[in-house]
Parts: sequence; structure tokens; C-alpha cells
Amino acid sequence: MDFASSKRSTLGVEWELALIDPSTGDIAPHAKELLAAIDDPRFDKEFLRGMIELITGVHETTDAAVDELRGMRDRAVDEADRMGLALVGTGTHPTSRWRQQEQADDPRYRRVVEKAGDWGRRLIIFGVHNHVGIEDRAKAVPLLRTMLDKLPLILALSASSPFWQGVDTGFASHRTMLFQQLPTGGLPPMLVDWPEYERTLEDMLRAGVIDELGELRWDVRPSPEIGTIEVRVADGAPSIDDLAAVTALTHCLIEEASRDLDEGKAQLHLPYWLVKENKWRAARDGLEATVIVDEQGTLQRASDAIAEAADRLAPIAADLGATRSLGAVERVLASGGWPARQRAAFERGGHAAVMAELAGAMRS
Repeated sequence: MDFASSKRSTLGVEWELALIDPSTGDIAPHAKELLAAIDDPRFDKEFLRGMIELITGVHETTDAAVDELRGMRDRAVDEADRMGLALVGTGTHPTSRWRQQEQADDPRYRRVVEKAGDWGRRLIIFGVHNHVGIEDRAKAVPLLRTMLDKLPLILALSASSPFWQGVDTGFASHRTMLFQQLPTGGLPPMLVDWPEYERTLEDMLRAGVIDELGELRWDVRPSPEIGTIEVRVADGAPSIDDLAAVTALTHCLIEEASRDLDEGKAQLHLPYWLVKENKWRAARDGLEATVIVDEQGTLQRASDAIAEAADRLAPIAADLGATRSLGAVERVLASGGWPARQRAAFERGGHAAVMAELAGAMRS
């Protein structure tokens, strides 16, 4: 399988947003009209007619990617305002009913529903995807494996989806629980090297599990056509600060792992059962999760592990032009995270207050 040439640790980001009617908070199926008004290929349609995706170019630094998205956010918000609509970023829409949603007219999305039925139709979900360039395809699977150990940090930091169809699910990231119901969603297999990845894909294509690589919706996956490792586990980001924090953390963790490979450091990984347990804990409790950091069962609060990682990664952030963005991690931790913020808003004024909080964050 070909693996495109990509400059080491370059960065591209995809940010999915919901288009809503501000008077009701419901998803507004007018993405096609909004995209036509914006008329910019960096803005694209997504799974729902009330959903858009902001896609950056390729950047040398984290801060430059975040700055591009800030400008794109401003433009999208302004156009939505002119249409009497608003944009929000969150892992799940807190109240909208999945049976009432309209899917975008695209063969890829029709196949999701054809294969997954109601589990596909339930995906009123939004995420942040980070693509990081890899200079050698032999690194792709080792980096994927390392990032699986780091998933609880990224997931806990990004968690923003406690509500689903008007109900508090008890999870910090209900998006995670929904998305992994797809047959090719969730955790990838524990691969060893690139040849095993190729054999796995050949078997899946031959068996009809997937028809194309894009149907592999793993939490972390190689993207051979553009030469990146793509981390897809993060919930939708309600604000630029949240986007910056999760993007910088992800970018720096991948570069750290790449340097470890260059230096020939021993690759010690958590077993599959532990990776799975940590993901579940982060999805349930977010920043308050207690994650297992080694096979001896050592426990650590997710927020503390994230803070320690941010401190450790500061020199790498300086090299990647990520210092400003990585600084947002501390602010997200100090805020208590979006599950707590949404629940506090609900206590103040129900779901109307939740939607107002999210709409305000998008403009901040």
C-alpha cells in the first residue's frame, strides 16, 4: 500500500459544528445554504444537513492551525448570524431527536445507515480530528499504538457530551458510547507493524467489512493517502480555547512518541483490556476519571495526568509552535470541563441555558 510523503509533524485539523435555530436550540438543516453563502472549499458538509466541518490547510505549527480555525469560525458565525442561525460545538447535541434528523445527500453517509441501521441514524455527534504528518510509514503503526495509551488524556480533556435527547446520560462523553457502536468505530485492533496493517485491511476489504479505507472510523488510524496519523477520539470543541488545548496536546504527544522511536527507546504498551477500560473511564467521568497508568494498576486522576503531560511537553511545544495553544490546557482544566459546565447551566435554566452557554462559547 502506498503511503503519501508527508513532512514530519505537520498538522491539519477538522472541526465539526452543529447549525442551530437560536430560538429553539434545535438543529437547523440549512448547512447547504450556509456553505453556499461562505463559498470556500475549507468549509464542507458532513453527516447531517445541520452540520458543517471546518478543515484547515497543512500547517508547520499548532498555533498557525488554530489561528486559521479562529478566522474560519468568525466567518461561519457571521454568515450564520445573517441567516438567523447559530453554530455550536459539542460532542452530542443535547436535545435533538435522532429520528427527526436529515442526513446529508452523500453516498458515504447512506452506506453508514445502510450498514448500521438505527445505530448509524443515531449519530447526532460532532468531533475534532487531528492529522499529524509522518515522514516514514514504518512509524505509522507504532505511533498508532502509543496514542492508544494516551487516548484517555485526549478524551477526558475534550469531553463535552453529557446530554443526549434531553437526558443526562451520566457520561462525560456520550458521543464516545454512540460512535463505537459502528462496526468499524472505536478502538482499532492491536497491530504490530505496517505489514500487519496491510494484511488486516486486505482481509476487511475481501470480507466486505469495508468498501474503502474511509469507512474505518477507528479512534486513531493511519491516513495513507495523505501520509498522516489521524486522532479522531476527541469530542466536539465548544470554543477556540478547547480546540487549541486538545489539538496542542495531541500534536505534542505524537511528536514525543516519534522522538522516542528515533532514539530507539523501548516501546512498552498497555494491554488491550486496559486501553479499553481507560477509554470507558474517560468517557464516563471526563476530567474526574481515575485512569490506570500501568499494568501494576497504578491509578491517577485524569486531570492530574493531563497537567503533568502538558508540563512535560513544554519543550516539544516550543519546537512545534504550540506553546500558546498548549497553554489553553491549563484554562480548560481550571474550568472543570464541559460536562460540569453544561450540567451547571442546566441547573440554572434547563436546556435553554445549556444551548445559550454553548452558543456563547462559540463566539469567545
